[in-house]
Amino acid sequence: MKKHTTEQIVRKLREGEVLAAQGKGIAEICQALEVSTQTYHRWKKRYGQLDGDDVRRLRELEEENRRLKKLVADQALDIQILNEVNKGKW
Repeated sequence: MKKHTTEQIVRKLREGEVLAAQGKGIAEICQALEVSTQTYHRWKKRYGQLDGDDVRRLRELEEENRRLKKLVADQALDIQILNEVNKGKW
């Protein structure tokens, strides 16, 4: 399984639009892009309306979300450790 970046997905969707404008069918487009039909439709639904600035902003938000999730996990671990210390389990 190949993990595509958001930029790669948007680029492939644009290539798909060009192929569609040339009269290619979905099966031909997916074969040219080397993705399944399901993947193509999922990408189109999620990323179909993005432009370059939107992609950059999405990447920034995903990175911020990752950092915040890590921060919350670290705080939850600290709270759990403090609770165990308070119960005298150390």
